Amino acid sequence: MAGSAEKTQAPKGEVTLEPRQLADETIARDARALSEQLKAMRERLFPPLASKTLRSFSSGEAAKLIGVSDGYLRQLSLAGEGPQPETGAGGRRFYSLADINALRSHLAEQAAAKGNIGKAKSYLPRRDAARNDHLQVISVTNFKGGSGKTTSAAHLAQYLALTGHRVLAIDLDPQASLSALFGYQPELDLTGNDTLYGAIRYDDEQRSLSEVIRATYFPGLDIVPGNIELQEFEHVTPQALANRQSGKDSGPLFFARIQAVLATVEQDYDVVVIDCPPQLGYLTLSALCASTSVVVTVHPQMLDVASMNQFLFMTSDLLSVVREAGGTLNFDFLRYLVTRFEPNDGPQAQIVGFMRSLFGDRVLTAPMLKSTAVSDAGLTKQTLYEVGRENFTRSTYDRALEAMNAVNGEVEALIHAAWGR
Repeated sequence: MAGSAEKTQAPKGEVTLEPRQLADETIARDARALSEQLKAMRERLFPPLASKTLRSFSSGEAAKLIGVSDGYLRQLSLAGEGPQPETGAGGRRFYSLADINALRSHLAEQAAAKGNIGKAKSYLPRRDAARNDHLQVISVTNFKGGSGKTTSAAHLAQYLALTGHRVLAIDLDPQASLSALFGYQPELDLTGNDTLYGAIRYDDEQRSLSEVIRATYFPGLDIVPGNIELQEFEHVTPQALANRQSGKDSGPLFFARIQAVLATVEQDYDVVVIDCPPQLGYLTLSALCASTSVVVTVHPQMLDVASMNQFLFMTSDLLSVVREAGGTLNFDFLRYLVTRFEPNDGPQAQIVGFMRSLFGDRVLTAPMLKSTAVSDAGLTKQTLYEVGRENFTRSTYDRALEAMNAVNGEVEALIHAAWGR
């Protein structure tokens, strides 16, 4: 058998080939080996029965997140108002995100009692259902890999949670990179029907969205994890469309299914951030139709920009078909986010300038910088908001965090503008 043949020593200058093997068996074997190693790495980082936790924040960080001075936080602590911080070496004070959110609520109540509603909203920037502030659903998308889509979606969701919003993150990518960042190993931690597919499928096994939502270690941030079963939606939708034409199916069309299930949990969240798959299929189209806003990530290289051009043409054509079929496509904003940007790279700067001349304000002012701080944090499945400044050169961390906050703060301002603030 070819599979049992031994490798032979090739003459110098020639390439040694492995014996021919069945492709599916080879790939499956590699997948199992990689899965075992990832599991072992996770168990070293996070022992069995343990889960990811979010670090505490210094009083300076907490004050900045809340929007007050560090001195004012100290006064609140001395007066016994709100949750009391942990005290570390040298009397340094540390707050959990739950503490920070409790302080926000306390300060908002104080401001509201004094009739300062604007100040109260600055502490708790949640949407106001009484004013018909609609749920913001933001799809982060591009169909070219390596554009920083998942990194952007993860940091945006966490930033919004850190700033006091109630956030739902949805991993719509079968590769499940967003889920991995939040501590899930999809093939081990998820069983059948644990992804969004469980809530949007066409058969009797459909579950409610609330059943597949999971809390995260970020207070105020929940997630719908993903895995390979999401790909089933791409496979079964053509049959569902055929059944609909023959009168066998009367449920929502594929492009309305995500919108329909989000409506069932709308009261629990201010913002939904969807990490779309890197392809323009039924899942992505359904996400776009559910979206109130879209962020398209772009790596400033000419091949990536050319790819984005095709993505825009294809998206436009497909969405026009969806609109004619009854889909609603009204975006509060569409923005292009420059990712992995290197300011000292001349060609990249030229491409960014080219994009700004074409699209104007639709290109976010702040680019997401390429940074070793972001990539190093990713080695332990963490984001920039999870790692502490002490783990990096201060200038590197500060520069990366400033750029990240500028990007996400710009998106936050667009969200609030859509709510009329």
